[in-house]
Amino acid sequence: MRNNIPPNPSGLSRRFFLSSAAIAPGVLMKAPAVAQSTPPLVPDDEIKMVLDVNGQQNHITADLRSTLLDVLREKIGLTGSKKGCDHGQCGACTVHINGRRVLSCLTLAVVAQGQKITTIEGLAAADGTLHPMQAAFVEHDAFQCGYCTPGQIMSAVALVKEGHADTDDDIREYMSGNLCRCAAYPNIVAAVKQAKTVMKEI
Repeated sequence: MRNNIPPNPSGLSRRFFLSSAAIAPGVLMKAPAVAQSTPPLVPDDEIKMVLDVNGQQNHITADLRSTLLDVLREKIGLTGSKKGCDHGQCGACTVHINGRRVLSCLTLAVVAQGQKITTIEGLAAADGTLHPMQAAFVEHDAFQCGYCTPGQIMSAVALVKEGHADTDDDIREYMSGNLCRCAAYPNIVAAVKQAKTVMKEI
């Protein structure tokens, strides 16, 4: 017995609809385009910032996404911190922020505002006298090509201040984030041990 279904004034049937869907399913499944109503998450324009580096106030303009390493090298002109891997794996870019070692290639410059930043250029005294760690690296030939040396020294200074230089194993462990492709590790350990004694007397 057929149901009493009123005639379809549009002339379209269920069979026509299903056959059309079988022919062009992609058309029916395609979602309508939605207009973008929100601005980009990261602005492209540059911003002004003030960075306290080695006791000097540096007023610079840089992209919001700039790393501290790039700003130090390209905007301020302090090229001692090296760009090795640019992924935070080699330690060549190590600097201090408020006395603590950080990887400047992974730190946004804008985050470092209001903090005290120290680079390898800021370790020596104003009269040019080397920091005890710098002097120890020279005395023990704790470098060869020298590319990783600024990061090694910055990390070593922080290592002593953190109290992690009691044994050779401690030094190797807490310096493991700084790679030396020339393999001057035994000399680096010897330099840290010597500088530790001098730094305690200062």
